[in-house]
Amino acid sequence: MAASAVPAGEKPHAVCVPFPAQGHVTPMMKLAKVLYCKGFHVTFVNTEYNHRRLIRSRGPSAVAGLPGFRFDTIPDGLPPSDADATQDPASICHSTMTTCLPHLQSLLARLNSTDGVPPVTCVVADNIMSFSVDAAKELGVPCALFWTASACGYMGYRHFRFLLDEGLAPLKDEEQLTNGYLDTPVGWARGMSKHMRLRDFPTFIYTMRRGDDILLDFIMREVERTGAATAVIINTFYELEQTALDAMRAVLPPVYTIGPLTFLLEQLAVPDGAPIGTIRSSLWKEDHDCLRWLDGKPSRSVVYVNYGCITTMSNQELVEFAWGLANSGYEFLWIIRPDLVKGETAVLPPEFLETTKSRCLLTSWCDQEAVLRHEAVGVFLTHSGWNSTMESLCGGVPMLCWPFFAEQQTNCRYACVEWGVGMEVGGDVRREVLEGRIREAMAGEKGREMSRGAAQLKEAAVRATQPGGRALTDLDDLINSVLLPRKS
Repeated sequence: MAASAVPAGEKPHAVCVPFPAQGHVTPMMKLAKVLYCKGFHVTFVNTEYNHRRLIRSRGPSAVAGLPGFRFDTIPDGLPPSDADATQDPASICHSTMTTCLPHLQSLLARLNSTDGVPPVTCVVADNIMSFSVDAAKELGVPCALFWTASACGYMGYRHFRFLLDEGLAPLKDEEQLTNGYLDTPVGWARGMSKHMRLRDFPTFIYTMRRGDDILLDFIMREVERTGAATAVIINTFYELEQTALDAMRAVLPPVYTIGPLTFLLEQLAVPDGAPIGTIRSSLWKEDHDCLRWLDGKPSRSVVYVNYGCITTMSNQELVEFAWGLANSGYEFLWIIRPDLVKGETAVLPPEFLETTKSRCLLTSWCDQEAVLRHEAVGVFLTHSGWNSTMESLCGGVPMLCWPFFAEQQTNCRYACVEWGVGMEVGGDVRREVLEGRIREAMAGEKGREMSRGAAQLKEAAVRATQPGGRALTDLDDLINSVLLPRKS
C-alpha cells in the first residue's frame, strides 16, 4: 500500500455521505477507499433503503466493513420499501433535502461518543446532499462537497438561473419540445462549449413550470449552495474539461480534480486481494459470466450496451434497440435491468431472441469497469452518465450516446462534438439509425477517428493519475489543506 498521507497519531475520521443512487454511491465509494488508503478512518453512510439493497445484492458481508472502514445508515424520509429499484428521483431529492439533516447530525454526534472510533474530523458529502455542510458546521469540522458528475454538467446547471431570467425557459408549451426550439444556439454560456444548444443543457430546464418543479428547484438550490463548502472535489481531469474547470474555480471554493478515480486507486498500489478491494458498492447483483463470454471474442468485436441505473424506456423503444443491434450483424453484450422498461416487464420479440442467440449475451447487471477494459469491447452504447463516460474513456472505448436524464445531454454533446469520441443515436430511436451508427462506429472512418480520440484521452487520464500528475497532486493538497485537522 502507498505511504500514508496522514501523520502519526490518532487517525483523522472522514464521514462519507453519498446521494442514494447507484451513480453517486459508486464514485463516493472509490473516494472513500482513496481516503482509507491514505490513512483515514472512514464511515460510509448509506440510506437504510440502500443498505438493505446492498445486503440483498452482495450478502451481509457487503456491509461488515473493516477495521478503520465502517458502514452506517440514516433514513431517507420516504415510506418503507423493499423494492429492488432506483427510487423516484424527484421524491428522493425532495426527501433528502428536507428530512436528512437531523439524522446526519445525530449520527455524527453518536460517532463522536463511540468508544474506539476516532472523533469525526471532516465530512465528505455528495454535492446534492448539501445539508451535510450544515451538519459539519455545527460540529466545527470542514465539509468537502463531491460533485460526482462532469464539470461541463455543473456549469450547465449554474446557467439555469440565467436561462430562466433570459426567458429561454420555462418552455411555453409542449410543442417546443418537438418544433426545433430546443435547437436554439446557446454558444455564449460561460465555461461551456460554443456548440451548445438549449437541448444540450441538463433536462430539468425543459420544464413548463417555474417555482413548483421539484427537480428544477432542487438542483438550482443544491448547485448554488456549493459555495458554502470548504472545498469541492470532482472526478475528472484537467486536460478533459479545462474550460469548465476554470469557470468553476472562478465562482467556487478550492476545486480539486482527482479523476479518474479508477486510475487514482490503482496508483495507490492496493495489492491484489487486499481487504479494501473486497468492499463493493453495487446495489444490483453482478453477473461475472459476461467476462468469461467476452474472453472468447476477437479484439474490438463486441458492442456493449448499458443504460445505467436510472434510465427507463418504453417497450417499443426497447424493441427498436433490439432490432438495431440484431441488424447490425455484430455480437453484443446487453445489460437489461429489471426496472428498465417503464411500469412493465421488458418483453423482447421471440424472433429477435432466436435470430441473435448465437451472438449475444443478455444479463441484468455487470462489473462495467471490467467490461469496458476488456479487449473484446469495440463500442459502448450508453446513456452518457458521467461514471459511464469516464469508465469508457479509461477503457479507450468510443461511445454511441442515447442520453436520458439530467446532465447526460451535456455529456453527450461534449463526447460527440468537443472530444470526438462519440456519436448521437437520436432521442427518437429507430432501428435503422442505430444499425447504421453501430456499423460506422465499428468499421467506418468515423469509428476509427473516435477510437483514436478515445485512446488519446485514456493516455491523458493515465498521465493525470501518475506521480507528478494533477490528480495525485490535488489529492495531497485536498488532504493537507482541507481534510486534516488544523493544528492548534
